[in-house]
Amino acid sequence: MNIDTLIIYVFVAFFYIISPGPAILLAIYNGAVNGSKVVMVSALGNIIGLMMLSILSISGLSAILLASSTVFLMVKIVGAVYLIYLGFRQLFSSKKGAKEILGINNNRSLSSYFKEGFLVAATNPKPILFFVALFPQFLDTTYEIIPQFIIMTAIFMAFSFLSLSCYGYLAQKAKGVLSNINNMKWFHRISGGLFVGMGTSVLFIKN
Repeated sequence: MNIDTLIIYVFVAFFYIISPGPAILLAIYNGAVNGSKVVMVSALGNIIGLMMLSILSISGLSAILLASSTVFLMVKIVGAVYLIYLGFRQLFSSKKGAKEILGINNNRSLSSYFKEGFLVAATNPKPILFFVALFPQFLDTTYEIIPQFIIMTAIFMAFSFLSLSCYGYLAQKAKGVLSNINNMKWFHRISGGLFVGMGTSVLFIKN
């Protein structure tokens, strides 16, 4: 790839990734409630989901999704419903006892957090728009296309993992503030409300 074009892509991808979204909100929530190990497992699931969307984009399936308003609407609905589900789950957890709210006796497996991170990425239509609309802008047709997709996807995944890990780490450092049961209840309510809001906003994304 042309090095100047690659540098521009790096900046575009970086600022796109660090902007607040469902994956970052999930990382903050997991960091504050469940710790860095869960954050990293969820982040791993998230970047695998992003890799899947990138593969779809290069295979042309994402273009089909964008071309068909009905199919794209279905993708948006699935993504919105999942985010709203996560939001209501957190809102419901704010009504539980102190042990559950503070993350004590959490019986969830790490694989469940991996799946959660994967689904947040895979059901989010925004990355589809990014891969289909922006990827072609940085491709140099004088070179092989596949290696360029691999490089750009790897950069996107690396930035995503580092970003989610950093947000989760900072949230974990602030966990002391949330050790108070009332503060944790409000954290669950606010994060749950944000998830519901993000899920609702997904329905207004236009292809």
